[in-house]
Amino acid sequence: MKKSSVIGIIIIAIAIAMIVVIYADSSTYSTFSEAKEKQSELYVVGVLNKEKDLHYNPVEDANHFSFYMYDNDSTECRVIFRGAKPQDIERSEQIVLTGKMMGDEFHASKILMKCPSKYNDGEVEVIEASTAKTMGFVGPSASNR
Repeated sequence: MKKSSVIGIIIIAIAIAMIVVIYADSSTYSTFSEAKEKQSELYVVGVLNKEKDLHYNPVEDANHFSFYMYDNDSTECRVIFRGAKPQDIERSEQIVLTGKMMGDEFHASKILMKCPSKYNDGEVEVIEASTAKTMGFVGPSASNR
């Protein structure tokens, strides 16, 4: 075989592998019921249950935050997040969790929040458990207007 044929086969194999990885990693939003059935890491979208208390005590454990959330099917579930409480979670319009069910609780590894703002049209805050850092993706600032 010529070198160009071998290189072409390798490029095709890499392209097929990338397509498989992209399809395996891409997922749609699920519900708590689906997360309970699949027992794998999923995305669950919903809203905060503002009638129930948020539990965060930084003196006791600064990396433990729990709250209750409704998914798109109006199923309520307790959410455990191993990280600091996201700022202004009480004001969030929508929450997207990345994580999996463990028993009757959803253990989130990442929290994305859509918060209302009079200055920014679509502010999204991303909180990750592993780094406990906040990244804001914000539109044009108010000072530019």
